[in-house]
Amino acid sequence: MDALPQSPASAIRPRRSCQLAAALLVVSLLAPCSATDPFVQTPGPVRPPQLSPAAAGMSAERLQVIEQMVELEIQRERMPGCVVLIGRREGVVYRRAFGLRQLKPTELPMTEDTVFDLASLTKPVATATSVMILVDRGKLSLDETAAHYWPEFGVNGKGVITIRQLLTHTSGLIPDNPMADYSGSPSESFARIAALSLSAPPGEQFIYSDVGFLVLGHIVERISGSSLNEFVHAEICQPLGLAETGYLPSPQLSQRAATTQERDGKWMQGQVHDPRAWALGGVAGHAGLFSTADDLSVYATMMLNQGRQQQTQLLSQKTWELFTTGIEVPRGRRAPGWDSLSPYSSNRGDLMSDHAFGHGGFTGTGIWIDPQQNLYVIFLSNRVHPDGNGSVNSLIGRIGTVAGAAIPASESR
Repeated sequence: MDALPQSPASAIRPRRSCQLAAALLVVSLLAPCSATDPFVQTPGPVRPPQLSPAAAGMSAERLQVIEQMVELEIQRERMPGCVVLIGRREGVVYRRAFGLRQLKPTELPMTEDTVFDLASLTKPVATATSVMILVDRGKLSLDETAAHYWPEFGVNGKGVITIRQLLTHTSGLIPDNPMADYSGSPSESFARIAALSLSAPPGEQFIYSDVGFLVLGHIVERISGSSLNEFVHAEICQPLGLAETGYLPSPQLSQRAATTQERDGKWMQGQVHDPRAWALGGVAGHAGLFSTADDLSVYATMMLNQGRQQQTQLLSQKTWELFTTGIEVPRGRRAPGWDSLSPYSSNRGDLMSDHAFGHGGFTGTGIWIDPQQNLYVIFLSNRVHPDGNGSVNSLIGRIGTVAGAAIPASESR
């Protein structure tokens, strides 16, 4: 799950996007690998073009502050390194790798194409997006109960929990169930999840729950008839051309992965850090997705474009609005699958508009997307390497604030 909650960031008046100059798109094709590979690579995407800050309507001088901010946190040993990528609908404005992607057993440099364990970014990018695709197709409703799609789940008071409550962490489920529940096969693990009792009445409390997204991932599988990793690959990664995003990275991609911590005396590189996702074979609704900053920039551009990327309409505008609109929940505001302004928003830039949505991940990852300001901020690190003591939430928020400040005041509404 995410890092511990911190004080919510304050929202201010939204800015106004200006019309930016159109830019030519750059095509980058990568060879696909065998369809039998569990992390099936797709032909490379049409990447968002690289734009100068001036061409994107942003201040290069203000963006330069990011380098000093990041280097200071590396010196303080808050993380070994990171990749920062900032963009707008028209293209990538800032992309840079800092520090190292591995300290032990030997030092390796961070690179812009480093593959990261996204941790809880899996929740919105893989699981919630999959749920919304099924909503778009009329196969699932946010106001239907989870037990409608998974009858065994509807015991011990859980029969009234809706899909929307699972997406907004208001289901009343506990944050995590014991690791002992994950002994045996995945089917046995989900039988134990189905038998869990509630920790609060549904709808009355905001309790950030990995269990809730494990349930959602399982429901995606039950409705689609596919495993979650197969559904994510076929319905999200392939249509968007995300060639280096998915569960269970191949050996080739694992070599480029940022190392996290040790498990059973071996360093985790290209293996999911989350213990419950690992126990389930590396594929789960709450964690397990791997990606690069460039791939996430394609996803973020799609989200800025109301569900469309190039010729691909991944989500209808109506479903996109449902997906990204914040609703009031106890202790804040959440969108289905996304943070909006809650106790988990310490990684939210202070200048983000009320329309912004984002998420963080325990391994040191974060993404915030602001359609109002035509802005997205991607931060990827392995802050848990080597000893689990890193901290990046504050830095992610400050980088988001700098990105917002780099948009001229003339764009504000």
